[in-house]
Amino acid sequence: AGRRERAGRELAACLTGTCTTRQVTKKIRRTMGQHVRVVVSTLNQWAMDFQGNRDRILLSIGLTRLHQARYRTGPELEVCGYSCEDHFHEPDTFRHCWEVVLEIMRSPVARDILIDVGMPVQHRNVAYNCRVAFYNGRLVLIRPKMILCDDGNYRESRWFSAWTRERQTEEYQLPREVAIALGQETVPIGDAMLATLDTCLGYEICEELWTPRSKHIDMSLAGAEILVNGSGSYMQLRKANITGELIRHASYKAGGAYLFSNLRGCDGQRVYFNGCSAVALNGQIIARGRQFALEDVEVTVATFDLQDIRAYRGALRARSTLAAATPAYPRIQLSIELASSDRAWGAAAAAAAAEPMSEPIDDVSSPLLSSSSSSSSSSSLLSSSLYTPEEEIAMGPACWLWDYLRRSGQGGFFLPLSGGVDSSSTAIIVYSMCRLVVRACEEGQQQVREDCGKILAEPGYVPTTAADLCKRLLFTCYMGTENSSRETRQRAAQLAAQINCHHMDLNIDGAVSALLGIFQLATGTRPRFRAAGGCARQNLALQNIQARTRMVLAYLFAQLMLWVNGRPGGLLVLGSANVDEALRGYMTKYDCSSADVNPIGGISKQDLRQFLAYAQREFGLPIVAEIVAAPPTAELEPLVDGALAQTDEQDMGLTYAELSQFGRLRKQELCGPFSMFRKLASGAGITTKPPTTGHHRDPREIADKVKHFFRCYAINRHKMTVLTPSYHAESYSPDDNRFDHRPFLYRVNWAWQFAAIDAELQHLAAHDQQQPDADQHQQRRTVQSEAATRAHLFGIATAMLQEGGTVDRGGGGGGNSKAPINHCKPIDQSIERTTTTACCCCAGGGGGDDDESDGGGAHPASPTPPPAQLHRGSSHIFRSERDGDGSINGPSIGTVGGGVGVVGGTLTKSQSTGAGGYGRVHCSVMGKIKDRPGVPV
Repeated sequence: AGRRERAGRELAACLTGTCTTRQVTKKIRRTMGQHVRVVVSTLNQWAMDFQGNRDRILLSIGLTRLHQARYRTGPELEVCGYSCEDHFHEPDTFRHCWEVVLEIMRSPVARDILIDVGMPVQHRNVAYNCRVAFYNGRLVLIRPKMILCDDGNYRESRWFSAWTRERQTEEYQLPREVAIALGQETVPIGDAMLATLDTCLGYEICEELWTPRSKHIDMSLAGAEILVNGSGSYMQLRKANITGELIRHASYKAGGAYLFSNLRGCDGQRVYFNGCSAVALNGQIIARGRQFALEDVEVTVATFDLQDIRAYRGALRARSTLAAATPAYPRIQLSIELASSDRAWGAAAAAAAAEPMSEPIDDVSSPLLSSSSSSSSSSSLLSSSLYTPEEEIAMGPACWLWDYLRRSGQGGFFLPLSGGVDSSSTAIIVYSMCRLVVRACEEGQQQVREDCGKILAEPGYVPTTAADLCKRLLFTCYMGTENSSRETRQRAAQLAAQINCHHMDLNIDGAVSALLGIFQLATGTRPRFRAAGGCARQNLALQNIQARTRMVLAYLFAQLMLWVNGRPGGLLVLGSANVDEALRGYMTKYDCSSADVNPIGGISKQDLRQFLAYAQREFGLPIVAEIVAAPPTAELEPLVDGALAQTDEQDMGLTYAELSQFGRLRKQELCGPFSMFRKLASGAGITTKPPTTGHHRDPREIADKVKHFFRCYAINRHKMTVLTPSYHAESYSPDDNRFDHRPFLYRVNWAWQFAAIDAELQHLAAHDQQQPDADQHQQRRTVQSEAATRAHLFGIATAMLQEGGTVDRGGGGGGNSKAPINHCKPIDQSIERTTTTACCCCAGGGGGDDDESDGGGAHPASPTPPPAQLHRGSSHIFRSERDGDGSINGPSIGTVGGGVGVVGGTLTKSQSTGAGGYGRVHCSVMGKIKDRPGVPV
């Protein structure tokens, strides 16, 4: 408001002649510029919640009006929610979407703003994922998605079809109720752009940004200055920076403004849409929304000048050449202006001109809960919120849990807390959620305050500390047995005290004994642990009964703990099995891994350890250091002298690092047993420590590990079919529901695949026996090649000497660049010689190509550089390095007394007659260039 008032006073001063000519010119230029202010919306929508989705869209439009922007865009499928899935097959979904759009178009808050929303549209009995644009109660364009996404958790082609007619439109017949309400029968549908009186807008939807042939390139060349992308991109660890780079590069290659609007939150599925809505201009991010937040609606505002786009594009001559030959794009003409120049001398123009232009954002990592990214991105002090993986774990699952909790109608969480890395990580994520909620309440977010009161059945309650809120929301229980150690019991109690949750400590031996008593009564036998003489089957059954008893008790406590505390409702049971254990199947079916939701089910053990180290430092939880240092153990077998007799990695036969590596090879690199063995045997991607006896693992050991992994995977694959819904965080997740479709009944011994591994082992063994002879043969060939090369170069140098003169050493300024050739010290031509000696009396001047020159003085003999510095296939006599242009910078060649001398000079690449060879050797003799038949180097 203050800036707008000052702008008005300055403009009045200009008009009354009370400022200088230079001041008038400056102010007129600022006022008359084609400044466009746009809003990209980040919405926390909920699948099939049409009323709530409508309200959030209207709020974003209201904020657009508040920021005096004239264009608003939103995320993909924002009207109905992205995760409606098979509800997209229902006609009701399309009907309700049109009803919502009608209410939005009729709202006074939408007047004089160009708006587009995401929704499904059915045209000629074909369903499309669309952007629907309208202005002042009239639909102007329906733009269908042209490239669908079926990767990862996406299955868009199950419900939608892609629009395949490029640069073509048709007339869409509006549903009868909509046509009557709007007084409009048809609207263009297809691949087209919107042309206002002052600029042009083009659309692409989510996946179209990620494809090799993105639509924004064609639209940019066809004149679109503003590219708009409504997206539904979900979170994976380390993905946000990739999305940001794609947005930036979309506006870099051809210039223009790129508007990216994304969903945020849990809309009813395992994924978390991670925000990061942004605006890029000519290759730089000028505004970005937050990645993680609890607010339902966030608008990111950017102001830019259309003239900056035109100037940038005009300087790209290659772009201009392509644009001149680009076919025309269909344009829908609109009689409106997005820039403020149409109100050049009005008060509104003065206010708009006074607002600062959005400036580039520096990509820096922000601390947890940083508020550096503002909703209104118009300050030069802004920095983007690109988080580390540890921060993403601290905030992503926490926000996902908050959405699940408030939308499920439950009153908190119940967690079996064992004192290990996994359950401790889950507890700390809930504590992180409490920190986020308190921070949001302090910022005045009314929706978060109302949700707190509703969850806790205390209207008006506003949490003041994370510890206070955690005490009310999180209930934990250490369910010990006679096999539990004192250390894990103490660690669980200390962690609960430090995060201030409601903690209980109890023994479940009585329940386990009762179940075993029933079995003994029915069969007359009682199983024993292996340590007591039992077999493997008995030992495993006794472990599983403990684990399953904990699950039963967890649900009992979850249903009744709020009743005990005089509160209505129940608690959500949290699971705490990580992605590596799920992949290996190292869990008991229907034990504590079976829960309502699992915030760490998509996160690897290695990432969890790093997250805990981060939480210890940032959250002030000293007990975490002991938790991380302790060996992972299930504590389901008897202790030996009070000490652990069982560790997870020992039980699994694989380390967590190996599991993580196998998981990535299996899913990300699409390896079966044979391909995985070959990659690991070749040394590709080995992350575990090799044996101390050699530099690489024994291929037989690798084969055994790979076979063991796939055998266990096949045996336990059925467990994935009942896996607790987990927060999706890793690209190698084994989630059976959507992400990783595999059979759950396998031939366990993988007979054909394992036979292929055995055959490859035999081949490797035979190759290893032949390798010494092959190495010796190759060494002899190399020596002979070097001898021939030396002899050939000696002949060239001799011919050069016959013409007399001096040798140009290629030295830079600052030293004598020419010297009599007979001053050069010869190099021994013996083929056994592995070093060269440079001329010590005629070194090139400073700045020359010889890196060992010291600026004009003499330099001592220099050994041959290590192999990494030599071009592959070169002789040792070339003491040089390859330049980026293909030339080899290094010593020239002279002769004296039958020897080959080396001085500063350049051997450059000329027209090559053979692959990898140098066609000519260029030397300077008497100021002339002499071309000689070349020597392959």
